[in-house]
This record gives sequence, structure tokens and C-alpha cells, in this order.
Amino acid sequence: MIGVYDYTVILTYLSLLSGAMGIIVSMSGIGHPFIGMYFLLFSGLCDTFDGIVARTKKNRTQIEKDFGVQIDSFADLIAFGVLPVSIGIAMLRISTRFTYIPKLHPREGEFRWYPVLFLFIAFIYILAAVIRLSYFNVTEDERAKEKAETGRSSYTGLPVTSASLIFPFVLLLHYILDFDLSVAYFCVMLLTGFLFLGRFKIKKPGKKMLTVLILIGIIEFILALIVKFNIVDFGFPGK
Repeated sequence: MIGVYDYTVILTYLSLLSGAMGIIVSMSGIGHPFIGMYFLLFSGLCDTFDGIVARTKKNRTQIEKDFGVQIDSFADLIAFGVLPVSIGIAMLRISTRFTYIPKLHPREGEFRWYPVLFLFIAFIYILAAVIRLSYFNVTEDERAKEKAETGRSSYTGLPVTSASLIFPFVLLLHYILDFDLSVAYFCVMLLTGFLFLGRFKIKKPGKKMLTVLILIGIIEFILALIVKFNIVDFGFPGK
């Protein structure tokens, strides 16, 4: 079979499958954004360690390395690009204030502009994620050379994987505050998409910072479990 199947890509495959399952769950039936958040957090956890695991194999061939770069980008696009959008649309589907389907107002005959705006933001976000991932794929060798020369390691712009912590936070507030934050979710999505393409520098996290980020993800996961037991049929609490 074509492809790479050793232990260096297992976590990447799991992240990709988790993202795909999150999309399916979020978009099925009436939409279950809260469950989709679990898959987003899990994909973020897998992505945190996939590079570390891959680098433990010292005798990787160039094909294995290049394959790892490409499959990681595809996994990131699905898990941190498409899945957050699916969660947002699922929020609109169960919202008491909005509907995600553009249509004429049944009584007044007025066109509902906000679904179009939300979908436009979703498209911008996915496009920004694709552009970022593609750009860093084609500049991989250049960045590796720069790191070898300067010894500095940093991100240009906001990493796509940051979505695994940003959107669960907004979704948790959405439920904990018992207030419809669907609009805020898409505003955060628009801002995050632009930050993906920024030229500012962010220092790559060391071991301590990485531990903090993992703890944040664990806290979000625990809070999600606590909140989940107060939600009936995945609707808004108390609604």
C-alpha cells in the first residue's frame, strides 16, 4: 500500500479522524456542537505530541519526512479549520435567535442577511487556514535553514492549532453563562482567521509553556464534562 504507516504518523492520523468525526457529529441531526468540542480538544492533544513522536525516529527517509509534513497539514485543515466552522454552524442550528439557512422571512418577506454573513465568515476562516498551511508547507525548507542558522524558533502569525483552545473556551462561555454567544463565536472566528495570516512573531512554547497549554486544554475538557451534565438534549441550559 502507498503511504506511511509507522508510529510517527499515528497521532496525526488520530487527529485527522477525530476532526472528521467531530464534523460529522456537529452537523448530524439538529447539530451537537458540544460533542464536537470534545473532538476538537482531542485533535489538539494529538497535534501537541505528533511532532515530538515523529522526531524520535532518527532514520526517517526524506519521503517519510515530506509525507509527515503534508499529512499534518491536511489533518490541521480538517481538525482546526473545518471542525470549528462545523461547530459554529451547529450552534446556529440549535439557537433560538438565528437560523443558518438563508431564506425569506416567512411573514415579512425580508431577506435574512445574517446567515449569509455567518457563512461568509466561515468561508474566510477556512480560506485563511488553507493559505497559512499551504504557505508554510512550501517554505518548510527555508524555515528549517533559518532555524539552523539563527537558532531561533518562532511562529509567524497565529498557529492554526490554536483553534483547539480558542473555540472550546468560547463555547464553554456560551453554555456556562446561559447566553447565546453565536455572534461572538463567529466574531472570534473572523479575528482568528486574520491572525492566521499575520506577520507578527510568536515564540514557540518551551516545555513549561507547553505544559501550561496542555493544562488549559485539560481544564476546558473537565469543565465541558461538568457543564454537559446540566444540558438536556444538547440545547441551551435553562431554555
